[in-house]
Amino acid sequence: MPTLTKLYSMKEAALHNTPDDCWVVVDGKIYDVTKYLEDHPGGADVLLEATGKDATEEFDDAGHSKSAKELMQDYFVGELDSDPTPEIPEMEVFRKEQDTGFARKLMDDVVQYWSIPAAVIGISAVVAILYARRK
Repeated sequence: MPTLTKLYSMKEAALHNTPDDCWVVVDGKIYDVTKYLEDHPGGADVLLEATGKDATEEFDDAGHSKSAKELMQDYFVGELDSDPTPEIPEMEVFRKEQDTGFARKLMDDVVQYWSIPAAVIGISAVVAILYARRK
């Protein structure tokens, strides 16, 4: 059964370029070699120089053994996305400024037109009383 691997862009892999967080790209695969820096026979500087680019050529030129290639699998984190789609820009959220005069205008309308709801309530009360007396 095939396994799913995480895909990273070269830009993402290049962000991991410090002794505390070091990723190397070899043959389209990405390895987090941070814990291996001190143990690398060529020294940590060799690995740090290989970050941020495809280091396949440097890796092959160094003549690594079969056991070194097998050891790399312990540090595998994902694969290089060979066909990265353009990044989708983040959607910007705009908050419509609330009209501060809205509340004031509403209160002015209530004060100005208070008689209409009062008249409706009054007429309803009179109709209810007359209806109640009739029965």
